[in-house]
This record gives sequence, structure tokens and C-alpha cells, in this order.
Amino acid sequence: MRRSSTRRRAALYSLGLLSLGALLAWTTLPAGSDPLSTVAVTRGDIESSVTALGTLQPRRYVDVGVQASGQIRKLHVEVGDQVKEGQLLVEIDPSTQQAKLDAGRFSIENLNAQLDEQKAQYQLAEQRYKRQRNLAAGGATREEDLQSAQTQLKVTQARIDMYRAQIRQAQANLRSDEAELGYTRIYAPMSGTVVAVDAREGQTLNAQQQTPLILRIAKLSPMTVWAQVSEADIGHVKPGMTAYFTTLAGGKRRWASSVRQILPVPPKPLDQTSQGGGSPASASGSGASSKVVLYTVLLDVDNPDNALMAQMTTQVFFVAGRASKVLTVPVAALDEHADGNDLRIAQVLDSNGTVNQRQVRTGLSDRLRVQVLDGLTEGERLLIGAPAASGG
Repeated sequence: MRRSSTRRRAALYSLGLLSLGALLAWTTLPAGSDPLSTVAVTRGDIESSVTALGTLQPRRYVDVGVQASGQIRKLHVEVGDQVKEGQLLVEIDPSTQQAKLDAGRFSIENLNAQLDEQKAQYQLAEQRYKRQRNLAAGGATREEDLQSAQTQLKVTQARIDMYRAQIRQAQANLRSDEAELGYTRIYAPMSGTVVAVDAREGQTLNAQQQTPLILRIAKLSPMTVWAQVSEADIGHVKPGMTAYFTTLAGGKRRWASSVRQILPVPPKPLDQTSQGGGSPASASGSGASSKVVLYTVLLDVDNPDNALMAQMTTQVFFVAGRASKVLTVPVAALDEHADGNDLRIAQVLDSNGTVNQRQVRTGLSDRLRVQVLDGLTEGERLLIGAPAASGG
């Protein structure tokens, strides 16, 4: 009996030690090492933002094309060159345009000569008509001769009008030929930097079917970020909203900006051919639902030191709100409230080791931490990973 009683006491003592050790371990486990870990309510800065990826492009640029067909005789610029408005960029062989212009001038000279001849014919016809009219007044000529002289005068006048019209048409063609000859020398339409050259010296260009592009000139300040925001976040982005972005080449440097414009439609239609010509059932399945619609948001930024370059990838942060030195807790330390909105449930561990369920009103969130507006005080510890308590 004594041995049985002693064994029972030893078992109860061991069980008590195990229970005490488990309680101490439950309340003092470091954060993240156990589902029943705790975190403290602390003060800090918090920023609520929408993130997106984007691409840098010059705000102002122009594609320089050619309007005259021919072979490129001289290309005066290269990629990276700084050019001024009116600077000569390209020379195209003007032989064809010059020959056409000369032919037009010769045609006008020929028409002027024919016009002078008709003017002389008109003077002769006018004299004959006056003579016939004087003779008719004295009854010394026939009526048919008078009418013939009058008709000849009118015909000569009509020929003069015809040659004058042909000369005006030839002069218009000549102006067109002069303009086309001028197109063989291409000048910079704006000041900026040559960012692309798509032609080479000796290359033959045909401007009859389309306008071939030769080069692109861009102003590298300001630059524009073309940010792609998902449809789930686009409702939180507004024109004029504060934003900043970083680049892979810029390290920790931030460029401040604001939203200039939100394009109302995605940059291009959804690719309907990606279904591979499958059946309507497959097109309406998971393949179609997995598509993410992206909307384009434009932001402008000055680039005085040319640190930003075209086609750079950017990570953009659209700032919805900021708060400094406010109470914050990890998002994982709060449970959803039945009423939703900004109310959450926290399980607070007091100094006696008792867990109390408390209602907390929250504010801004950066998706990792959330601002506490009411319900908690600095230094209190919250349970993470514990099941929701029904009482104390």
C-alpha cells in the first residue's frame, strides 16, 4: 500500500511539473517558433500603398521619317547625339527629284511660249474683226465674213485661257517638285537626344507605299512611367495621387511623382487566341478566368541628371495614406470581425497569463502591419495562431 501511494504521489508531482512547464512555454515562446507565440503592440511609421510594375518612356519624342524616295547619301547623327531644332540630320540622293523639277520648269517655259503665240494670234484676230465690223457698217462686206472674224477672235481668247490654266497647273506641280526636292534634306523637328537610328548610309528608301522611319528624337526630361495596375487595385488609384518609384539601376534611390492620368481601357485587347482554338467550354473555363486585366497609369518625373533611361523597369508605389509614430501590430495578430469594416478581434495576453478577447478598431495597413486606432495600448502582447477564445 505504501509503495502504491508513493508511486501515485510521484506521478501527480511529475504531472504538475509538466503542466507548469507547458504553461511557461506557452506564454514565453519566441515569435514565429510556435503557433501560440505572442507579439507586442509597438509604435512606428506605416504607409498604405498600391504597388505595380512599370516601364520608363520619354514624355516627348518624335519619329523622323522620309517623304522622298531615294538612297541615303549622308547620315549626320548617331544614337546618343544631342541635336537642336533645325539641325541637318539626313541627306538623300536628290537626282530623281532634281530631274523632275527641271522637267517641270521646261514645261512651264514651253507653255509660256505657246501663250505668247496665242496672244499674237489674238491681236491679229482682233484687228480682222474690227475691220470686218467697219466694212459691215458701210455695207461693204458679207455678214458671214463678220461672224467668221468674231468666232476666230473668241477661239483665240479661249486658247489663251487654256494655256494660262495649264501654266497654273504646271506651276503647282513645280511647287510640289520643289517641296519633294527639299524632302531630300531632313532636319530635326525638335531639340533632344537621338535614341534610335533605323537606317544606314547607302540604304534605298521607298516613300511611295509608306513613310520609312529613319530615327527617333526624344527629350529625356521629363520621363513618363507607364505603370500596369491590376483591376483589383485600380479602384484605389486616383489622378493627382502621390506616388514614388524605384529602379533596378537606382539602388535605394526613390523618385517622387504623382498620377497624371489613368487610361480608361487596357493598353491592348485581351488575347482571345491564347485559348488555342479550343471549344467554347474550354474557353470559359479556368484558362479565361486566370487572365489578369492591367490598366495603364501615367506618372511624370524630371530627369535632370539623366539617371533614368528609356525602357527601364520600375516598381511603383501609389501612396494611399501615411501615418507616423502610431500604434501598429502585425496583420496576423488580428482576426476578422463579424461586422467587417475596420473592426478586428485581438486576443490579448495580460500579465497574469489570462487571454482576453478584445475588439480593435484599425486604420492604415501596409499588408504586413496595421494601424491601431482604438482598443489596444503600447506594450500589450497579442496571441498569434491561437484559436479564438470564447471568454477570459
